[in-house]
Amino acid sequence: MGNGKIGFDRRQFLKRTAVSTAGVCAFLPQVKGIESPKNPSIKNCIFLLLTGGPSQIDTFDPKPDAPAEIRGPFKAISSKIPGTIFSETLPLLAARADKFAVVRSLFHDDAPIHETGLQLMQTGRISTEQNRFPNYGSVCASFSAHSDSQVPNFVVMPSKIGSTGVAMYQGQESGLLGDNFQPVILKSQGNDLRNISEITHPKGDLNLGAIRSTIANLNFDSRYGNTRFGQSCQAALSLIESGVKFVTVNMFETVFNEVTWDCHADGGALASNLDDYRNKVCPMFDFAYSALLDDLQAKGLLDSTLLVAVGEFGRSPYLNMRGGRDHHSGVWSGLLAGAGLPGGAVVGSSDSMGSTPKNTPVNPAMFAATIYKAMGIDPTQKINLDNGVSVPLADSAPISSLV
Repeated sequence: MGNGKIGFDRRQFLKRTAVSTAGVCAFLPQVKGIESPKNPSIKNCIFLLLTGGPSQIDTFDPKPDAPAEIRGPFKAISSKIPGTIFSETLPLLAARADKFAVVRSLFHDDAPIHETGLQLMQTGRISTEQNRFPNYGSVCASFSAHSDSQVPNFVVMPSKIGSTGVAMYQGQESGLLGDNFQPVILKSQGNDLRNISEITHPKGDLNLGAIRSTIANLNFDSRYGNTRFGQSCQAALSLIESGVKFVTVNMFETVFNEVTWDCHADGGALASNLDDYRNKVCPMFDFAYSALLDDLQAKGLLDSTLLVAVGEFGRSPYLNMRGGRDHHSGVWSGLLAGAGLPGGAVVGSSDSMGSTPKNTPVNPAMFAATIYKAMGIDPTQKINLDNGVSVPLADSAPISSLV
C-alpha cells in the first residue's frame, strides 16, 4: 500500500464501516444459513487469487497507443483471439486466449485498499464486523455437504493470506455460514509444498489425511514453474481429482517484503516494481495458469471445473514518480475458463488510458453471480437471517454474454 496516498483515507473508510455496521446490525442479526442448500452435483472450482492486484495495462489490457507514462515498459503482442492483444509478459496465455474468457471491465467504488478488494472478489459484497459474508468456497461446501465424498469440500493453499495492511475481514472464510463450512487450511515448510507442517479445520470428522496424502505424493511438473504457486496449482488439480469441490490458491500470502503484483516500487516493504513483473511475477503466473488449463483440458475436467484468476483491483494508469503503479479500483481484468463458459470471449473494455470501463462495466456482484451460475448454483438463492430478512447470494445478475 506504499505511502498510503491511494485516493482514499483509510481512517475515513474504517469510520464509515463502523457506522454502517451499527446500522446494518439492527436488521441483520445472526444468519441461519442458506435456504435448502442441496446440490451435490455442482461443478468444481479452482480460484487463483492474484494477491496484490495485477496491473491491467501490463497484463491483459495493454495500451500501446497511449503515452509512455501510461503504456509502461512492455510491448503488446497478438493473442489467439483475433484483434485482441496481451502484454508481452504473458506469451503462454496469449497463445491460449481462445480457451478462456477475459473480463476487461471489472471495477468497484469502495475503498481502493487490499482488504475491501479481497472481500469483494471472494464474497461479492462488503461485510460488516458482525455480518461477514461467506467465501464462494464456503457457499460451495454448504451446497455440497450432502454429497457422498469423504474429503473436504473447500481447501485453501499454500496458506491463508496474512496481513495486507488493515486489520479487517478479507473474505477468506465461511463468515455467516459457521465453522462447518470453513476452509481446510494448509501450511508447508520451505519451498516444497509437500512438506506439510499443519493441516487444520474446525470440524473434527473430516478426512484431512486424504488431503495430506494427495499433496505429499505429488511429482511436481516443471511446466507449472518451480514455484510454490506453480506447485499449488498442480496440487489444486489433484485435489479436484480426489473429490474436493473448491480450491483457492493464494498466489502470495502477503503484500509486504516479497515480490508480488503490488508494484508501488517504493523501495521499502512494498518494493515490487515492473521489472519484477517481467522477471518473476508474470512468468510465475504464465507458466502455472497455462499448465493448469492444459491439464484440465487433457484430463477431460475443464467442462466440469471453473477456473478463475483475478486480483482484488488493478493498478493506476499513470506510472508513479518511481516508475511503479499504485492501487486502482476503477478498472481491471480477470479470467474465467471452463464450466461451459465460452473460450475466447472478451467482456467489456476500458478507456484509452486503462482507467475506467468503456463499455459493459462488471462489478464484483456480477462477477460473483457469474461464478455461482457457472458452477450450477442459483445466484438468487437466499441466505436466511434470524428475523426473516434474507439476501441473495449475489446482488446482481451474471454476465449475460458468458452464462
